Amino acid sequence: MIRELRLRGLGVINEATVPFAPGLTVLTGETGAGKTMVLTGLGLVMGAKADSAVVRVGAERADVDAEFVVTGSTGAALVAEESGAVLEHHGDESFLLLGRSIAAEGRSRAFAGGRSVPATTLGEITELLMAVHGQSDQILLRDAKRQRELLDRYAGAEHLSTLDRYRDVYRQWRSVDAELTQTRMRRDELTREVALLRHGIADIEAVSPVSDEDIALKEQASVLANATDLLADVLAAHDLLSGSDESDGANALLLIGQAQRLVDRAAAVDTRLSEHRDALAQAADAVAALALDLGAHARDLDADPARLAAIEERRQAISALKRAYGPTLDDVLQWWEQAQRTVAAADPDRLEELQVEAARLGADVIAQAASITKARLKSAKAFGSAVAAELHALAMADADLRIEVTAGEPGPDGADTIAFLLRPHAGSDFRPLGRGASGGELSRIMLAIEVVLADGHGVPTFVFDEVDSGVGGKVAVEVGRRLARLHRAHLRVHAGNQDRRGPEEGQLRRISRRRRGDFRHPGRQRHGGWQRLQRVFRAHQVRQDAPHRRDFGKAFARYRYSYAQRAGL
Repeated sequence: MIRELRLRGLGVINEATVPFAPGLTVLTGETGAGKTMVLTGLGLVMGAKADSAVVRVGAERADVDAEFVVTGSTGAALVAEESGAVLEHHGDESFLLLGRSIAAEGRSRAFAGGRSVPATTLGEITELLMAVHGQSDQILLRDAKRQRELLDRYAGAEHLSTLDRYRDVYRQWRSVDAELTQTRMRRDELTREVALLRHGIADIEAVSPVSDEDIALKEQASVLANATDLLADVLAAHDLLSGSDESDGANALLLIGQAQRLVDRAAAVDTRLSEHRDALAQAADAVAALALDLGAHARDLDADPARLAAIEERRQAISALKRAYGPTLDDVLQWWEQAQRTVAAADPDRLEELQVEAARLGADVIAQAASITKARLKSAKAFGSAVAAELHALAMADADLRIEVTAGEPGPDGADTIAFLLRPHAGSDFRPLGRGASGGELSRIMLAIEVVLADGHGVPTFVFDEVDSGVGGKVAVEVGRRLARLHRAHLRVHAGNQDRRGPEEGQLRRISRRRRGDFRHPGRQRHGGWQRLQRVFRAHQVRQDAPHRRDFGKAFARYRYSYAQRAGL
């Protein structure tokens, strides 16, 4: 749950800290005192879009920090830790600090557990910690999508898991169906394209070139074209190094041998020539090895004109491929590979595979959609009855809520159209909420729905904005009772102009305002027992039935006397 909210430089608020406690917290005050800024701060912590207009005039930035109590096993804690946030641990409790900073020039930053994160991450964390219901949510209640989401929540966790599985299968089906449709539409075009591709593939396969083969062939052709001159030069170099049977002249090996004999004789007298003797021996070995290599190369030189003709013919074939599919040999090879893939994808067998897969997934979608429709029909009757019972207690005694589930074509969220139909009083017709419900009725319907869904709601904190708007008397008392039912299992925050609590229930935070210069500086006041009694008495006095007023007056007098005794008054 939320433990504390700190605001700085936000709208009319210069600096304020709002502590929360388990149960009900009521934020009340005059219009313009700053209640909306508290809710704006909560929205920013929940990842809402930042607007520099909320920065207080004269301030460099607006800062909002919210501290939540979490447990390590909750989804919110896991999401926070995955984003890099650090949780503070004190005993059995863990604390998570979320923050938002909006600069006056418009730049916004978000923080989770001391780490900078995207604003969307704050939304992912807080949607598991807090639910906010304001006037905009009442408007959304008229939307068919919102109505479907509420019905699915009421249907339970198992139904939601089934719905997730259906959505996965539906996405697969739509993907395969789209590929199948595209394949069918392009079938004639693909037939012509594949014929041309197969012709090109056959041309390339007839040559079957390899990477850089054109460069290697160019070198071989140059060698073969000059084979006679190359052979003469290599043999002449070989003769100069080691001689030949036909030549009696001096060669390198003979001269090095003579030098070795002279140095050997001199080294016998001057030992410093030993290194030169060894160097001459190494030179003789190197020249002998080089002469052998040159001789082998001369033997390998092929001066066959037929070989040269074959190489030139292949070079011409590769050049033709480069002109048609190039300009380089690598481009030819890439086109060959892509063409083979395209032909394989256009195989009639692929079309048949897509048809079989689309039929299988489509049947699965229809079966799962029927199961979801059945679960929604079952839940719709119970959900409508439960909400209607709550509406009866909220001074809509003859109201009835009917939830219609109409099956149609499968869609991303099932095959059903959901409609909440309200009959506000006996004798009237059931009409959609978008046409048949006033703002006050929508407010009570929203509260009734949350009371019905409270036991299965995973968030620990509810925030209601102006849930008491436009109501008074008996209705106001019943609104307070519904809020009391919610607070037994959840922390709830109510922001409004009236206090909707019992004499012993929750805490009241009154937001006031005072002027300093040109700015308003909201203050906070926690009401004690006597102020609480006075506010509750004023709220209950508006009840119209006299017996209740007498009974409550007696009870109030007894409670006031007991309180005075305890307080020593």
